[in-house]
Amino acid sequence: MKAHKTILYSLGCLLFSLGATFFITSHLGTDPLDVFAVGLKNTFGLLIGTTQSLFAILCLVLWSFLNKWKFPPLSTFLTFFICGYMIDYFLFLKGSYIIINHYFEMLAGVFLCTLSSAFIIMSGFGIRAMDLLAITLAEKTKYPFWFYKGIVEVLLLVVGWFLGGIVGIGTLFFLVFVGWLIQPTIRLLSKLGIRNFSAVK
Repeated sequence: MKAHKTILYSLGCLLFSLGATFFITSHLGTDPLDVFAVGLKNTFGLLIGTTQSLFAILCLVLWSFLNKWKFPPLSTFLTFFICGYMIDYFLFLKGSYIIINHYFEMLAGVFLCTLSSAFIIMSGFGIRAMDLLAITLAEKTKYPFWFYKGIVEVLLLVVGWFLGGIVGIGTLFFLVFVGWLIQPTIRLLSKLGIRNFSAVK
């Protein structure tokens, strides 16, 4: 069981970082968190990994508040740390691979980010702080997980855009497809026999 969760989590982090990098290098717009992170990088010079780590801390503080100041799982911070700096590494290597088509790259980013987000959540370990916050809000209200995830992503998008982040058709694709398809993807993967260790069904 532990090995299964580790494989899901590790594969999720790797594929998400690669998918997010594809969004950035396609120059067609990136996911809302990276719009925010790139905006801060362009404005203040912060590394994407640093920005994502700070955002993870904010989400965990809010999660703790919603759970009567319960100590948050630090594994969520680990995910932001790993994915953020892995994106920085992939961006560093961007000159070593050839992009055939930027639209293909963007669509690959959509697929990888959707699948990898489902993997990370299903692993039950290191659920990204933003997703953990959305899951908690969903559990405490009648609204679904994707509703709260969408709200957070729109807020990140607006702030990141004002800071000079990369916004384009890729951003729209992420919001419409990735944000709303994670939960259906989890259901599909579960039907295919991949065990789901999370509360998201």
